Amino acid sequence: MVNNLDPFGKELLLVRHAKSSWDDPYLDDHDRPLNERGLRNAPEMGKRLQGWSIRPDVWISSTAVRAISTAEIIATQIDFPNDQIKQTKDLYHASATELQEFIGGLDDQFGTAILFGHNPGMTSLAANLYGLPIDNIPTCGVVCLQFSENNWSAVSSVPPVRAYFDFPKNESGEALRLI
Repeated sequence: MVNNLDPFGKELLLVRHAKSSWDDPYLDDHDRPLNERGLRNAPEMGKRLQGWSIRPDVWISSTAVRAISTAEIIATQIDFPNDQIKQTKDLYHASATELQEFIGGLDDQFGTAILFGHNPGMTSLAANLYGLPIDNIPTCGVVCLQFSENNWSAVSSVPPVRAYFDFPKNESGEALRLI
């Protein structure tokens, strides 16, 4: 079970959007939808997250169609209302530094936050800031970070006490514990 965090700490989930379609080369990057594989992977990852018993207090997605679609599909699997998913351009192709600043500004009333975004920022944040042995968060990959800190400003600059990683091609179907 992934969700075994002390109730006074914070938990952060980083989700890279599911695989997007490149069928229309003239479509603006922001407007690209999920492809067939993305539409298969997102519900599967939602089911896995449901099995972790994680219930994020706040869902925040990049405004890109592929990120919002991933968030909505996963939310459906966890029974989180799609109309409560917050959208922000701040997560659209955010760098690791921009993600760090965004996380540091989250409202401390939220114990668990889930962010839907893009590479290379997500991988860089996990590998470089949090020191995790992750070379790449693949499409629809999920990194779950658990902290002992009680505020997001601290979470944005300290390593987690526990970290888990899962992705669609992980055949075991169980999150890999990294820390």
